[in-house]
Amino acid sequence: MGLSRRRFISRLAASGGYGAAYAGMQALGLLSATPAQAAPRLPAAHGAGRRVTVLGAGVAGLVAAYQLEKAGFAVTVLEARDRVGGRTWTIRNGDKVQLGGEADQTARLSEGLYFNAGPARIPSHHQGVLGYCKALGVPLEVEVNASRSALLQSDAAFAGRPVQQRQVVNDLRGQISELLAKATDRGALDADLTGDDRERLLAFLKLYGDLQPDLAYRGSERSGYVAPPGAGDEAGTRRQPLDLRELLRSDSTPNVLFEDNILMQATMFQPVGGMDRLPRALAAALKGQVRLNAEVLEISQSPDAAQVTWRDRRSGAVRTARSDYLVVTLPLSVLSGVKTDFAPAFKAAIAGAVQDHAAKVAFDAPRFWEAEQIYGGLSFPSGGTGAVWYPSNDFNAPRGLLVAAYMVSKLAAAFQARPLDEQASLARAAVERLHPGQGAKLTAPIIVDWNKVPFNRGPWLHWNADGNDPAAYRVLLEPQGRIHLSGAHLSHLPSWQEGAVAAAHRTTALLAEQVRAESLTRRS
Repeated sequence: MGLSRRRFISRLAASGGYGAAYAGMQALGLLSATPAQAAPRLPAAHGAGRRVTVLGAGVAGLVAAYQLEKAGFAVTVLEARDRVGGRTWTIRNGDKVQLGGEADQTARLSEGLYFNAGPARIPSHHQGVLGYCKALGVPLEVEVNASRSALLQSDAAFAGRPVQQRQVVNDLRGQISELLAKATDRGALDADLTGDDRERLLAFLKLYGDLQPDLAYRGSERSGYVAPPGAGDEAGTRRQPLDLRELLRSDSTPNVLFEDNILMQATMFQPVGGMDRLPRALAAALKGQVRLNAEVLEISQSPDAAQVTWRDRRSGAVRTARSDYLVVTLPLSVLSGVKTDFAPAFKAAIAGAVQDHAAKVAFDAPRFWEAEQIYGGLSFPSGGTGAVWYPSNDFNAPRGLLVAAYMVSKLAAAFQARPLDEQASLARAAVERLHPGQGAKLTAPIIVDWNKVPFNRGPWLHWNADGNDPAAYRVLLEPQGRIHLSGAHLSHLPSWQEGAVAAAHRTTALLAEQVRAESLTRRS
């Protein structure tokens, strides 16, 4: 860089601080405007002599701390809870569950059972999370996200009777294929298809829908058997196809598309022993201190330092920590209650953020679902309690952890307004509708209403929904002097751990470039 550029950057720093110098260097092409979200490759001494305080020991905070330490920064992590992980929360026997305005719950689970109250699956294309699992030796197992033996149940169809998903999926495919094949055969699509196209489409639909030579769908072994095939003369009896009108009437039918969502497609994974194995491994890999029970009260900065005031929740003592930079991963619903000296527009963006809603209810139960050929996956009952989620580990064990209700958004908001014992009763009733006679066998309920969880006050937020302003997202992406916000809420995957990893990588790269800008201005 020539002398004139150095003088220019130096004057920007003198008049407008490092933020102005940083922006000037971007404009001159000396720094990248959009840091890559892969893990930044930084020299091991890049941050030597500089201190960073990370607020929040969720996945974003721990990944940021891990990467900053690798680049030579001295890092301290402050976490208000008595555990690491944030939303990545695994509950085991004896753990206490505290919800705002509710009596404390104590988990009473059978040996070996655990409840992933937050994230519970990792898609195979979430290579950031999977990469950290590999690097840190966190063993994985397959999470069975979809099972054709799992059930759909609707009060509006099939007399409320639960139906296996294999039958709904394949009978719906067959019925729709029949309609399209007959329309094609009658020439209804001749304006859109050549003769060759028409013949190829008909051949495909016969295969796709398991149609008869006359293009009729009369059922398929894909949909399952009333009596399975066996030895000797036991050829098996196929199920009669479900009526198309009933399939369309059922409000559960759209759930057959669940596993087509890019975020739900096989293969899915889970850490062996609980999702919190990942944040625990990240915390164990850090050289700096992870201070738990440290509740943030105030954030401020001067031209040469950033400062956080925090309270030790065990002793009540109030302390202050100064460092060169702050990385703040607190949920915006929590950060809005912290005293700061942020710019007014930045404060308004934080205060205006609206969290979504989510709730889960889990039970300790005998594995009755395995007698119904269900090994993992989700069933979808009626009744407004969302999905029932079966465990993907320890098959054929005596007992398992059954998530009897998992819902988000408006369903969760209405559900969380009910007393906890009523929430447990509704979840039990949903299981009873799917598995008659089994609801009474559910024991030891654990209820997690995420909007009542201290230091979260909500599960995630979507910037293009729930009254949020997408422009506020852009505001919060920019550093405030020596202070950087990070977290899944500043990504396009706000409800996934991969969003937290991507945000942490971005923040680490931004902070590294800020250090570079500072070094250049000091040398000029």
